[in-house]
Amino acid sequence: MKFTRVANDKETKARAGSITTDHGTIETPIFMPVGTVGSVKGVHQRELKNDINPDIILGNTYHLYLRPQTPILEQAGGLHKFMNWDRNILTDSGGYQVYSMSSNRKIKEEGVKFKSHIDGSYHVFTPENVMEVQRSIGADIIMAFDECTPYPCDYNYAKRSMHMTHRWLERCLTHLKKTPFKYDYEQTFFPIVQGSCYKDLREQSAEYIANAGAAGNAIGGLSVGEPAEEMYAMTDIVCSILPEDKPRYLMGVGTPINILENIALGVDMFDCVMPTRNARNGMLFTAHGSINIKNLKWADDFSPVDEMGITFVDTEYTKAYLRHLFTVNELLGKQIATIHNLGFYLWLTREARKHIIAGDFRAWKDKMVKQMDNRL
Repeated sequence: MKFTRVANDKETKARAGSITTDHGTIETPIFMPVGTVGSVKGVHQRELKNDINPDIILGNTYHLYLRPQTPILEQAGGLHKFMNWDRNILTDSGGYQVYSMSSNRKIKEEGVKFKSHIDGSYHVFTPENVMEVQRSIGADIIMAFDECTPYPCDYNYAKRSMHMTHRWLERCLTHLKKTPFKYDYEQTFFPIVQGSCYKDLREQSAEYIANAGAAGNAIGGLSVGEPAEEMYAMTDIVCSILPEDKPRYLMGVGTPINILENIALGVDMFDCVMPTRNARNGMLFTAHGSINIKNLKWADDFSPVDEMGITFVDTEYTKAYLRHLFTVNELLGKQIATIHNLGFYLWLTREARKHIIAGDFRAWKDKMVKQMDNRL
């Protein structure tokens, strides 16, 4: 993997760059649509590629390990071939899913024992077997196995957890050296900064991760309930320590405003279920604010879904028609909203890139944040 910085904003820490892997170039800043189980929910790969047009999508180790399971993925030739996607894929190691199952898992130094949400069967994730699973999935960028702490989190717990995440990182690295690639392309490994919302822990973890010398680095344990101001403060601390010549990935973030503010702090890569999950509940994100398409006010609004939108659904359907589809619980409504929201998120990060290169990112960002903070 190669990361090249194209431009730096003069008034913020925002930067535009490009990441090159064996599956193509990723222009940053970038939003990665979440394809948890080998599918961006409700979207055909043809629509994903031709209309939403991301350079990279995300899959999840926990879910793919349980279904379809690694033997099937290996027989298919890896996730790219299994789902017919010839661009980049990143896999989350499953640490967040383990965090979210607090009542059905037990964390120890060796790893995590958890109960499947599908059939109640017990499984164990260790740094070693999570690396094995990600080798079988075959994503271009794979993540370290870490513990994501909750918010709020006791300082001593956060400290113990952070040190365990660091020890797990060493085990991941040791095992990867023993484990060859399974397909005809290379994989790149990202470690993860933890430390909850404690400044000294975030500094310590960022230093540790930076010294690991990986090709890219991730920031985890945020967007778990903390106020936005704390998220930005922790991101700022970490980005000031992580190497400038390597991409930075802020995991699980977030709203369109969160993304712009974190780009300004030096983050390059984002993922979040919000655009797809909110779409299925009738919330549309636009450059002028959010729309609850279920509201009665849209019942006789025959204007396009979004005149500024970049996907075909934005001009081929009206707000009145989309509201009708949600009212009658027609699946097409959720599909339209999903395509729109993902298209908007990709438009937003690509516009941010253009303005970083043009040198007016700060003014544009401030204007967009103000506009998007409206409910239409």
